[in-house]
Amino acid sequence: MNNRIYIAEQPTLHTQRLILRAFTLADAPDVQRLAGAREIAAMTLTIPHPYQDGMAEEWIKTHPTAFNEGKDVNLAIVLRDTGLLCGAIGLGINQEHNHAELGYWIGKPYWGQGYCTEAAKEILRYGFEVLGLHRIHSGHFSHNPASGRVMQKIGMVYEGCRRQHILKWGEYLDIVDYGILKSEWQNNCA
Repeated sequence: MNNRIYIAEQPTLHTQRLILRAFTLADAPDVQRLAGAREIAAMTLTIPHPYQDGMAEEWIKTHPTAFNEGKDVNLAIVLRDTGLLCGAIGLGINQEHNHAELGYWIGKPYWGQGYCTEAAKEILRYGFEVLGLHRIHSGHFSHNPASGRVMQKIGMVYEGCRRQHILKWGEYLDIVDYGILKSEWQNNCA
């Protein structure tokens, strides 16, 4: 895509309470501990359970190449005051169509504190202002309404439900879809 902005290194973004930064291999034990909780895997499409030794390191090692190729931005969500890792957030970028899929997870000890919404607002800003994306979309399992509330709070619009779209752990699950256009995001920020 001709209008894509190429950036040499993964970003570090700041919000009032959080730092969104590149993962390092030192984060792997916390990723395994937090993402390895069954409750996290049950609410996400790609996080395995059980979360085996070495999986976090392998996942983190993929980030620089995926970023440099313009395919993914994966960032650690870290508490500004303590430096503790509390989750992950990212954009899966489709350069051909100039859009991205937003994905995130928050470790169970950090649920219900607004961290995901705060991080998601900032990654939307980054996606639209820095990457120049036209649209960002996301989806959640219907049994995870908290994720849908995050999408609503950041201005995403309900776009539909893909009924029994995913087979996870022997059960067919609905995916509820949301999206936001750059113009809508700009209007929300005005």
